Amino acid sequence: MTDIENLPNLVESILFGAGRPMRLSEIKTLMGSQNIEVDLPSIKIALNSLEERYAESSIEIKEVASGFRMQVRENYGDCLYPLWNDTSSRLSKALMETVSIIAYKQPVTRGDIEDIRGVTVSTQIIRALLDREWIKVSGFRDVPGRPALYETTKTFLNDLNLKSINDLPPLPEALPADDALDQLEAG
Repeated sequence: MTDIENLPNLVESILFGAGRPMRLSEIKTLMGSQNIEVDLPSIKIALNSLEERYAESSIEIKEVASGFRMQVRENYGDCLYPLWNDTSSRLSKALMETVSIIAYKQPVTRGDIEDIRGVTVSTQIIRALLDREWIKVSGFRDVPGRPALYETTKTFLNDLNLKSINDLPPLPEALPADDALDQLEAG
């Protein structure tokens, strides 16, 4: 069972069983704990083999910020929504605006977020993002009151299927005020 030809199946079983992204080094360590000695390039080759195996499938091997994982392809996800019909986990517009500001402008303080949004950021929104592990406190600004600086986490990137923060879509250019008014009036 430890031959190199079976390596893709071993890696597949690890990714399937882990239920979370796995780094190449974690896969190597896990195999080593079972006396299966394999190098990192061989594991990467096994992952490439799995990607080819799933090329025409509803399953894919995806690299995200925390490593590699098995997941359902996005275009097959709609049929799974009834299984997860939990409306309690819906994200509010205010929460999404807040995490978006943090993602694009990080590190930012609560005051920075309020300046951009133009409204007060509730403690519940910050707490929800911290509880979801989408943001973390990365330090404190060296000004009176020493406000916390927030930035996004690898969990945020994983949940959004991103490898790095640079994979976020570009922000649209801001329209000059006159153009924005014209577009609003035009409907």
